[in-house]
Amino acid sequence: MKKTLVLKIGTSTLTSGTNLISRGKIEDIGRQILSLREDFDIVLVSSGAIAAAKQYINISDAGRLVESKQAMAAIGQPLLMRIYNEIFSDFGIRTAQCLMTYRDFENVTSRQNTLNTITELIKYRYVPIINENDTTAVEEIILGDNDKLSALVAALIGADLLVLASDIDGVFDKNPHLHADAKLIPEIYNINEAQNLVEERDSGLGTGGMNSKLEAAMICQKENIETRIVNGGANNFLIDALAGKLPCTKLLTPANTKAFELQH
Repeated sequence: MKKTLVLKIGTSTLTSGTNLISRGKIEDIGRQILSLREDFDIVLVSSGAIAAAKQYINISDAGRLVESKQAMAAIGQPLLMRIYNEIFSDFGIRTAQCLMTYRDFENVTSRQNTLNTITELIKYRYVPIINENDTTAVEEIILGDNDKLSALVAALIGADLLVLASDIDGVFDKNPHLHADAKLIPEIYNINEAQNLVEERDSGLGTGGMNSKLEAAMICQKENIETRIVNGGANNFLIDALAGKLPCTKLLTPANTKAFELQH
């Protein structure tokens, strides 16, 4: 039986350390989704709208003012989807856009409608590509880079696994950007304790630091959903992380009933 996987792609992963969307990275993601489709139904939660807009237009104060970021996101979202559609179609993958806010999870009717839509898209073998509706909501645009949104989606659809792709291998005992002797923590059960280890740094184009990822993992842990934080900059990062070939951090459930490795 297929498992359900929610893959969150942060801005830092999509831009590959630059200020522009990397078509090569989206090709890498599309190829992996195609390879995994027999084992997983995959839902993609993707940031990157503002980064996509910056390739075409520059709005004064876009990096500082929330309303300017909203305008950039509105400009960039269709551009981002066009890039996804162009590249994924080369792999025979059909995509659908879903723009959501936290309010969609708070209202019973909206929750059910959202679940129905995602379920139908998966049924017809579409890959839902979800982003926050930054025109009407600003939570993720201020802090989070869709980490919390991806966790709420995973909980809503009863996913087996949430994978958070970032620019770092996982959770370390100290900030690896500041300390050369930092060590990766491969497995975490107590997320509260892990939060005490986090030293944040500015994530550049994105807004999601390690704290937001741990908070997302906590949402999933309460729903018995495993979370993995992986370095999305590595080629084949998703397949290798699932197969246990890529160093990452697994944030496990209390019973660890859904921990698994992909056999290839």
